[in-house]
Amino acid sequence: MFKIIFRKMDSFEINKIVAAILMVALIVIGIGKFSDIIFHVEKPKTPGYAVEVEQVTTASTTTGNVVEEKIDIAVLMAMGDVANGEKIFKKCAACHSIIKGGKNKIGPALYNVVGRKVGEALDYKYSKALAAYDKEWNFEELNGFLKKPAKYIKGTKMAYAGLRKEKDRASIIKYLNQNSDKPVPLP
Repeated sequence: MFKIIFRKMDSFEINKIVAAILMVALIVIGIGKFSDIIFHVEKPKTPGYAVEVEQVTTASTTTGNVVEEKIDIAVLMAMGDVANGEKIFKKCAACHSIIKGGKNKIGPALYNVVGRKVGEALDYKYSKALAAYDKEWNFEELNGFLKKPAKYIKGTKMAYAGLRKEKDRASIIKYLNQNSDKPVPLP
């Protein structure tokens, strides 16, 4: 019985098996190509529905290769809520202190941060990028930085991904502003 199953195959039989496998592969590919020709579907030029996204961006200016977005900070700050900002700040509390006289942690203490010069918290060693950044933490600067810190000031040590939602950024900026000896008037 084993002689029948394992009889010696000659090269002609092996060629027939390989040819059958190749023929099946060619037929499958051919059917696929042929069906694409028969059932060709064109994509619509306009989508079925348009998704509208509310943006606070009012204008953008192009200078060379750099595109800057101008944000209407008054509109943005109107979105914010101090109570919501306090909740959001809990994420920041692992690295930053917000209480008056609070100590620096991994990040600098943030009491009196709004209106303070960037890189000037006492007893904190800033990255070279932040130490050299010659601006003040106003509403616009905080908004840009909190959106994506590493992209806004390249070389910062802050490894936080950022806050994408405008309402969240406005809320936390209002909360930071409130935690100050002299809160800056809102725009």
